[in-house]
Amino acid sequence: MRQTLIVERFFDGQQFHQDAAISIEDGKIIALNSVANVKETRLQGTLVPGFVDVQVNGGGGALFNNSPTVECIETIGRAHAQFGTTGFLPTLITDKVEVMAQAADAVAEAIKLQSAGVLGIHFEGPHLSVPKKGVHPQSFIRSISDEELAIFARKDLGIKVVTLAPENVSVEVIKTLVANDVKVCLGHSNADYETVVAALNAGANAFTHLFNAMSAFESRAPGMVGAALESDDAWCGLIVDGHHVHSATARVALKAKPQGKVMLVTDAMPPVGLDDDASFELFGTEVIRQGDRLNAKSGELAGCVLDMVGAVNNTVNMLGVSFEEALRMASLYPAQYLQQPKLGKIAVGQRADFVLLTPNKNDYTRYQVSQTYINGDLVFSSSKKG
Repeated sequence: MRQTLIVERFFDGQQFHQDAAISIEDGKIIALNSVANVKETRLQGTLVPGFVDVQVNGGGGALFNNSPTVECIETIGRAHAQFGTTGFLPTLITDKVEVMAQAADAVAEAIKLQSAGVLGIHFEGPHLSVPKKGVHPQSFIRSISDEELAIFARKDLGIKVVTLAPENVSVEVIKTLVANDVKVCLGHSNADYETVVAALNAGANAFTHLFNAMSAFESRAPGMVGAALESDDAWCGLIVDGHHVHSATARVALKAKPQGKVMLVTDAMPPVGLDDDASFELFGTEVIRQGDRLNAKSGELAGCVLDMVGAVNNTVNMLGVSFEEALRMASLYPAQYLQQPKLGKIAVGQRADFVLLTPNKNDYTRYQVSQTYINGDLVFSSSKKG
């Protein structure tokens, strides 16, 4: 079925355009035409490419680890669609192998059912470093086994991302993972610089939440952070919530990395999409929400109450990045990392994933999401919320 959106302004991934008709058929953009003289009702606001989030643990009150099911994935997807996420990787943190298998089955089924926005799966662990585990349960951190390798090698999971600590996974295993179409991220690691470089040479090509839970950059010990900043080829996920990374530190990363190699991630937990400050349980430990910050009772940061439009706003307001570049960091760059050429742009032939942004009525320095489209379908409208 063909439909046409008449938009006041849109961002194609590189520049802004005024007054356009965007024609959609079978979930794809088939035409872009100027409508400067057309008096039809336009979508008021700025239409931008849908946001792509490679690290989503939960949302809408649901946590993937607690309920590795299609229903949970769809609840998370609906919660994040309110904030412009049109493509995401349900993320399972360190857990038992049985839970990993259940999560893989759920993602495979969600992809088969074409659940809105589901691109694949991110296994954040369990092959991590105990000293840099954060809130990941130490009892489940372990060496990689044939069972886990079999899960990672599955062909029905869409895009597969695995976060691991390279001091605990050999370069031979990293090469095996890459040969099985796994995108190997490095993180939750205390590895030295040399070990990280060896992992990059073996095929790892990204870093999970840069600066957080990784060996620091020092004058005589560059660590994982140093290797990440030095590499021109590796992508870095960045949590811009004002808690995980100091603004000056984030700006240094943006200056060090080539344009396009830093992407926004949320590391989102169940409270995203909920208005209350209720705590939740993670592996038997209470996680307490205080505004936009989550902490375990033992003090560690425990993921985020961050959404993608919030990350874009923060990147502009906290880091001084242009609106255009912040949008690319939330859409085009993660799409490029995931090797999804049909995402991250508004152009003929692209998937019809859009977000309509309007200024926040309470704070005109920030944008809010008015509508979200996935495959051309309106999946969220603020006028219908609630």
